[in-house]
Amino acid sequence: MSDVLPNIEVTTGDNPQYAVIWMHGLGADGNDFAPFVKELDLAGLPAIRFIFPHANTMPISINGGYVMRAWYDIRHTDLGRQEDEGGLRASQVLVEALIAREKARGIRAERIILGGFSQGCAMTLQAGLRHPEKLAGLLCLSGYVPMADKVAAERAEASLATPIFMVHGRMDPIIPVARAVASRDLLLQLGYRIEWHDYPMQHSLCPEEVDHISAWFRKVVR
Repeated sequence: MSDVLPNIEVTTGDNPQYAVIWMHGLGADGNDFAPFVKELDLAGLPAIRFIFPHANTMPISINGGYVMRAWYDIRHTDLGRQEDEGGLRASQVLVEALIAREKARGIRAERIILGGFSQGCAMTLQAGLRHPEKLAGLLCLSGYVPMADKVAAERAEASLATPIFMVHGRMDPIIPVARAVASRDLLLQLGYRIEWHDYPMQHSLCPEEVDHISAWFRKVVR
């Protein structure tokens, strides 16, 4: 499929049996997390194809209209206000195209993981909760549920069977942990299975988190 976003691929072995579509944060690109695969303990697991797409570029309102790679615009420092619904839905279509390509390459939806950091985490939840098939999992790092007031009406029934891994830094100055906790609690109320961890860190990753991500992969990839 030629209409998918440009991306970087990292495979852990021949003939991948699983795919992970991993989305970067605001102003970054697919190179941000591609080296991270080496940090994960995936020994003994089936081969995995990691896909790190580059989001399109757009002007970002809170950065004075500066153009950078982003999944959607940020119009207010309070992320729940003036959300860019059009941008979120447009990027959701792009994520669905990446899922469709993996299915066309022979990997079933139930073996596809969506993941991401910050804005990429928001897109993981935006697309993953609405995808009409069960996915292998949603890997949600330092982000939140966007368009939270629409999730109950728009989520796909099949998504209830998709396990969700959520982590956040307790000192995060970019996306306050309270926003992530509210997202977690919303999903719990809607019946989702959540594995939650928080850490004494800011808007970043820490070694304990890497260990928890590796352990979660061992639960959903088998």
